[in-house]
Amino acid sequence: MERLAIDGGTPVRDGVLGYGRQDVSEGDIQAVVDTLRSDFLTCGPATERFESAIKDAVGAGYVTAVANGTAALHVACLAAGVGPGDEVVVSPVTFAASANCVLYCGGTPVFADIDPLTWNVSPESIREKVTGRTKAVVAVDFGGVPVDHDAIRAVCDEFGLAFIEDAAHAVGTSRAGRPVGSIADLTCFSFHPVKTVTTGEGGAVCTNDPGLAARVALFAKHGITRDRSLMRESDEGGWHYEQLELGYNYRISDIEAALGASQMARLPEFTRRRQEIVAHYNKEFAGIPEVSFQKDESPEETTRHLYCLRFDLEALGTTRRFVYDALRAEGIGVNVHYLPVYRLPYYADLGYDPACCPEANRYYEEAVTLPLHCRMSDSDAEDVVRAVRKVVKACRTRKEAAL
Repeated sequence: MERLAIDGGTPVRDGVLGYGRQDVSEGDIQAVVDTLRSDFLTCGPATERFESAIKDAVGAGYVTAVANGTAALHVACLAAGVGPGDEVVVSPVTFAASANCVLYCGGTPVFADIDPLTWNVSPESIREKVTGRTKAVVAVDFGGVPVDHDAIRAVCDEFGLAFIEDAAHAVGTSRAGRPVGSIADLTCFSFHPVKTVTTGEGGAVCTNDPGLAARVALFAKHGITRDRSLMRESDEGGWHYEQLELGYNYRISDIEAALGASQMARLPEFTRRRQEIVAHYNKEFAGIPEVSFQKDESPEETTRHLYCLRFDLEALGTTRRFVYDALRAEGIGVNVHYLPVYRLPYYADLGYDPACCPEANRYYEEAVTLPLHCRMSDSDAEDVVRAVRKVVKACRTRKEAAL
């Protein structure tokens, strides 16, 4: 048997292949340089181009680009009217921002459990968590695989809730031919460097509702407007503006937006490459009984941000920590996404039950995130498969020897 690197054997690869990495071309760089040489570094034409590119790609009627994905979620909740005393049902297996945005508004996050196969929030669990205080739902497209929009919409319509889609992972994804960004009441994107499209830091809120769009733009820009249709006083002149809400400075710069507009033009390229790697992983891992991957009913419509494997640790006679450390030793820069938000110390201090979502806990305890990004070669992807096979085989052998 091939000796594991963690035990002193030769690793599958010499350097570490990270789980995520930006893909910035010379054209992207030139777009930023051109903006640096222009008259506008913020609040200029590059931001307008970026918003238009997102609008065209996702089919949304209105798009507001903001400083980051967390800002997008915050202003989406504010636009939806979330405030003190309100509850918002949220996904538990996600980055903390998906729930933090509710706390920022003075509301209370309520965690619904995940589906055991798709790892997205379960519509049935959402329904169970709705109370008379529920104001909205924040549903995360985990890994880029879309949530069950129709089922979540049905719950939201039944109880009069706002449907906020945290699509930080899902730019480029569609469901039944409808692009993510054009389906929920409010859809939030992130453009962090590990995401499919990057601006360095950046985010966006998309909606088809003009009233929500106006509120998003207002909250993202200090609560200040020059839009005469919104002003309460008579127009005193071209300089006149009014503050209508206590908003925030969540504007994106034209430097970031220039990179984003250039990257959006490459979205079909990014989607194609990520789908190729995911298809290769799925094919190879389907033959390993001790692992399972995320269910996606329409992979041809999905642009994946993350690729996670669940390991049957009982069958392998090992721990997730050993699998993680062994793969890292082989040169595969695995990660874990995510510790359920309610298990974070801050949320534990707020009184959240660490056992409130059993399926989310089971997922977390078995999951490891593998590398997936557009800079990966076919050889890189095969190295990942080789390393997983090597670790699984070693665990099998150790378990058999212990019997």
